[in-house]
Amino acid sequence: MTPQPQLQDSYGRRFAYLRLSITEACNFKCQYCLPHGYTPTGAHQFLSRSEIVNLVTALAELGMWKIRLTGGEPTLRRDLPELIRSIRDINGVEHIALTTNGYRLAQDAQAYHAAGLNSINVSVDSLDPAQFAHITGVDKLAAVTVGINACQTAGLHKIKLNAVLLRSTAWAELGRFLDYVRHAPLTVRFIELMQTGAGVALFAQEHMRCSELLRALEEAGWQRQARAQAAGPALELAHPDYVGRIGFIAPYARDFCESCNRLRVSARGDLQMCLFGSGGHSIRHLLQQPDQKTQLQAHFVSLLAGKQAAHGLHEGNVGMRTHLASIGG
Repeated sequence: MTPQPQLQDSYGRRFAYLRLSITEACNFKCQYCLPHGYTPTGAHQFLSRSEIVNLVTALAELGMWKIRLTGGEPTLRRDLPELIRSIRDINGVEHIALTTNGYRLAQDAQAYHAAGLNSINVSVDSLDPAQFAHITGVDKLAAVTVGINACQTAGLHKIKLNAVLLRSTAWAELGRFLDYVRHAPLTVRFIELMQTGAGVALFAQEHMRCSELLRALEEAGWQRQARAQAAGPALELAHPDYVGRIGFIAPYARDFCESCNRLRVSARGDLQMCLFGSGGHSIRHLLQQPDQKTQLQAHFVSLLAGKQAAHGLHEGNVGMRTHLASIGG
């Protein structure tokens, strides 16, 4: 039986889900994140495997059983299979997920699955090669598609595709993805474009509410599905004529933060209570030795007491979030 998480904030929300960035580096140049590419800032002192094991071990004892590895682009870390295996061996961890741009999946999907990976999210912002290259800055759609197929062949059956919703392409992409999921057993999720400090102009031009597409799908017979335990905030829909599903992540929805169930730790060891919070809390000094576990756990409990009820996106407050690569979205 999945344990009841002990980490709880002052609003009664419980936290069983950790989104852990393992690198800030990325090899894509997505318009909505790093349009000019990744530029290293300071030394590449990202969390080591031992620091990550100490972190996850402490949190697993508090009932945190779902771990998602993000970036940047997490597959840029050469020790990713070993890292997945180390986390899998921690008592209490039941589910390990990965969010990736997919460029290495064709060659490494089998290794990730064998190491203990349970599910994977692949960023695919368009199924049109030219549009994909325009959005991401790389002409890699064919390679990513091969990688998705490799995940299925490897036995990774919990596969989701993430597409950032852009007003200029939304309806065309919805049509393409509907054709795709008619026979593909996976979920395509449209993620509402979020404003960041470096993306004000893009947001003004391209932001579109998920509710517009949602309304069209429901009118076409798509039905909302119950949310799985420790699932993210996505709303998923199914249709009897389609094998796959369509989902939406709508951070500007009024009740978006009410079901918050995840904490975030950056690749440099900062605990961030909210994707769009005003600051982080360095915990790296408490990750150096296994015997710091009790102190680390107490620190988490204390910090959670100050977690805010909601983000400030509706007021245009993006907190410290210049771009999303630093914390994995």
